Amino acid sequence: MSETIKTDVLIIGAGPCGLFAVFELGLLDMKVHLVDILDKLGGQCAELYPEKPIYDIPALPMVTGQGLTEALMEQIAPFNPQFHLNEMIETIEKIGDPLFRCTTDAGKVFEAKVVVISAGGGSFQPKRPPVPGIEAYEGTSVFYAVRKMEQFRDKDILIVGGGDSALDWTLNLHPLAKKITLLHRRDDFRAAPHSVEQMRKLVADGKMDLKIGQVTELQGANGQLTGAVIKGTDNALTPMSCDTILPFFGLTMKLGPVANWGVALQNNLVPVDTEAFETNIPGIFAIGDINTYPGKLKLILSGFHEGALMAQKAHRYVYPDKRLVFQYTTSSSSLQKKLGVN
Repeated sequence: MSETIKTDVLIIGAGPCGLFAVFELGLLDMKVHLVDILDKLGGQCAELYPEKPIYDIPALPMVTGQGLTEALMEQIAPFNPQFHLNEMIETIEKIGDPLFRCTTDAGKVFEAKVVVISAGGGSFQPKRPPVPGIEAYEGTSVFYAVRKMEQFRDKDILIVGGGDSALDWTLNLHPLAKKITLLHRRDDFRAAPHSVEQMRKLVADGKMDLKIGQVTELQGANGQLTGAVIKGTDNALTPMSCDTILPFFGLTMKLGPVANWGVALQNNLVPVDTEAFETNIPGIFAIGDINTYPGKLKLILSGFHEGALMAQKAHRYVYPDKRLVFQYTTSSSSLQKKLGVN
């Protein structure tokens, strides 16, 4: 067992809300460690749509998921947060008042006065299509998310699905790919009508293919696809060439070990108060998409607000004898000093 890591606050989840919480906590002199099950920072934003634009972040008319993550990292750099990626908190044990011992699936142990659950919808994974042997191609020819569009330049791509992700990436990758084929089980799409209209125009102009049916078989060797077999609505089997498949069948959200941490749950979400977004366990907070309360909106900007109020209450646990004086970054020289701008 590794040596126990002691910190003021442990944040579970390094998505945008968890990252901004570092800023709010840092302004109040609280040291933070973050644990995330993913291999990168940015949570769902960076995992699912790093290059897709987000339009509802205040003062940023447009920013990508990756761009938002990078900007948050720059903002919190003065507070030197410590990150632990590819790990999942398995157990949380109350050992003091306030003090929690948190253990990861890798055996790492933290002791923190405050725990902040910022885990989005829990741990999530793409739904895998029911195609025999698809696992052998995952990560080399089959991808469930687009992280770098350039990776797909000059590829013969089969995109499978009928929702926004399938249509968005059909349109976004079309200029890069050697060939794009969109496959859906029916000629009816759940995506935004404008996206469907654009896709149909590309098909009409002969710039891409649309097929109705399902993938039943993959062809290739050593993780490299050479083609697939499509079963049409008439049950006829048709082989087609492709070297890359992007299946967009949605995500399976798994609450994971959150259910075992002792916090109250309501429909797989964590109920919190709206004063500080604290759970039923004093010292454990939940911010972002994982929490629920009357009027909750699942927006990144709501999670930022929740993180700000959480930090005010967290300060009481970390510094019980210290009076908290509310200050503005625009006028406080001490806050500006912490940020390195004074």
